[in-house]
Amino acid sequence: MIAFLDASALIYLIEGAAPLAAKARQCLRCLQARHGDLRLAVSRLTWLECRVGPLKTNDAATLAVYDAFFARPDLLTVEIGARAVELAAVIRAHRGLKTPDALQAACCLQLGAAHVFVTGDAVFDRVPGLQVTRIG
Repeated sequence: MIAFLDASALIYLIEGAAPLAAKARQCLRCLQARHGDLRLAVSRLTWLECRVGPLKTNDAATLAVYDAFFARPDLLTVEIGARAVELAAVIRAHRGLKTPDALQAACCLQLGAAHVFVTGDAVFDRVPGLQVTRIG
């Protein structure tokens, strides 16, 4: 099983205030308990979105935490190629998601059926086939 972390989920996990960070950790613990072989995945867009805030504020400490997370050898990074962009266009056209959200959903769907999309955003519930687990 693969837990695909939307940027909001990873931001909650790393930067979130106590209630959100705790909920994010609990969500991942529950998924790990149900799926012992759980792997984490992010898209290149998650990488971008998570780094913007610390870069804007020159927060080197938080940026270092993100960089360490993204450098994990067990982390699967989904690149945004032509296939993801084509699927995102369909999702955007038929489900009304904004482009970044459609790209995130498309990246996750490329992983196949053995995925869970971890997010804090209810908009992803509109995407057929996306197994959404919401934090918060």
